[in-house]
Amino acid sequence: MPWLTQLADVARRTGCPVTEVRGWKTRGHGPQPEVQGVVCHHTAGPAGGGDYPSLRVVRSGRPGLKGPLSHIGLGRSGRIYVIAAGRCWHNAPSTSPLHDNSSSIGIEAENDGSQPWLAEQLDAYHRLCAELCKEFGLPASRVKGHKEVNRQKPDPHHIAMDDFRSAVARLIKADQDGDGWPGRLLRYPPVTRGEDVRDWQQAAARLGYELDIDGAYGSASRAVCRKIQRDAGLDDDGIVGRLTWAATFHAR
Repeated sequence: MPWLTQLADVARRTGCPVTEVRGWKTRGHGPQPEVQGVVCHHTAGPAGGGDYPSLRVVRSGRPGLKGPLSHIGLGRSGRIYVIAAGRCWHNAPSTSPLHDNSSSIGIEAENDGSQPWLAEQLDAYHRLCAELCKEFGLPASRVKGHKEVNRQKPDPHHIAMDDFRSAVARLIKADQDGDGWPGRLLRYPPVTRGEDVRDWQQAAARLGYELDIDGAYGSASRAVCRKIQRDAGLDDDGIVGRLTWAATFHAR
């Protein structure tokens, strides 16, 4: 398998914000031989320090272990950091031949190993794993926690991996069934300024949807936001940067 230079495009399909770390397309311990699985980690990095303070270590390594240490990083905000396109030292020794350094993609999510997981980060984690599974033709069962394929590791802490895989499987199935867009009830947080709300309502109407503001806070479906933006020509910075409230799209 060549260098995984499609990873940034795969990450963007989640609808989450994406940062391409300089040099990622040629970073790795040689090309990635194959992708048979996905391994989920937490960084065990600092408790504070911003969205992804572990970037330097994941990219460049630490004493005794040269980087990159994972293909992808996941910030506390749900931002995805694409770090390497080649093989990474993220799981060895592995108890699974489908989840070692030569056969799997590693994701390092920012967490000190005891902090509660933020809803937006877990949502992005699920979406990222689902998109990776779709890209490489993997079932959700191929998504494993580091703790499941390396007996020496505890990560990702306090995540029940069976529940995690169920969430990934639902996202894969929704896409296969065509339920992700359009169709079923979709939630996203729209803007609060009146003129921006009108922009979204008009855009939704042109796409055959009705936008109802209910004023209750809910979780973001960024993929929906991005879809509306692309189809309706709405400005990214001018609208998505001010999303704060919950709403629903209903198919007409």
